[in-house]
Amino acid sequence: MTRIIAVCNQKGGVGKTTTAVNLSAALSMAEKRTLLVDADPQANATQGVGVSLSEDAFTLYDVLCEEDPWTPERASSIVHKTQLPFLDLIPATPHLAGSEIELVNAPSRESRLRSFLAQIEQRYDYVLIDTPPSLGLLTLNVLVAANSVMIPIQCEYYALQGLAELLNTIQLTQRSLNPNLKIEGALLTMFQSSTLLSKQVVDEVKTSFNEKVFQTIIPRTIKLAEAPSFGKPILLYDIATPGATAYMKLAQEVMAGGASA
Repeated sequence: MTRIIAVCNQKGGVGKTTTAVNLSAALSMAEKRTLLVDADPQANATQGVGVSLSEDAFTLYDVLCEEDPWTPERASSIVHKTQLPFLDLIPATPHLAGSEIELVNAPSRESRLRSFLAQIEQRYDYVLIDTPPSLGLLTLNVLVAANSVMIPIQCEYYALQGLAELLNTIQLTQRSLNPNLKIEGALLTMFQSSTLLSKQVVDEVKTSFNEKVFQTIIPRTIKLAEAPSFGKPILLYDIATPGATAYMKLAQEVMAGGASA
């Protein structure tokens, strides 16, 4: 059965896109058929896997805003190959920002992504969706389509700020639109072992999430920050870096069933 995981946190700069890109790459390196969906109008996940789009290329904007039904054959036209044989991409461009307005009065506005993925998800073992740093209709579409939510949390001051709003949105989605949605786990990112603050945040997050936190902790490294500018996941940019090792370990945890409760 396909696992659809939303990588979500409305707070920006927490390693959300870095996680979506590099976890997708790590799963694909384990020969798991993986689809990365870029649901952020900044389109950083699209850039991060090195996909260049033609002007007439289909993107996630078309998925959400076109009224014509998506058949499996037509849906295939929106899927792009990447540098990794087991990793495909549904890309985004800045035009995706306009979908928030176009969807306001559209029928089935919250479930359009779910309906689309139903046409192609059987081709994949994992679907990872990068979300925008907001809780609008784009993120709601992702939460309705997903089986679970992975929440990256940076090991810095104010790490948990705003998370109550995200958790409330998840609960509302569970009650009214997607009762099977669950928390995959909190993922600690940008960890610096040399600082007391990072260690304090780890303890605070474990308490807040009742230990449903991934054992893997993503370190702050220059290589992870550099890789997107070369259009490569860290596993293709520098597989020897601690960041690459961390995402491979995270992939193993995800394949084993997610964070332990």
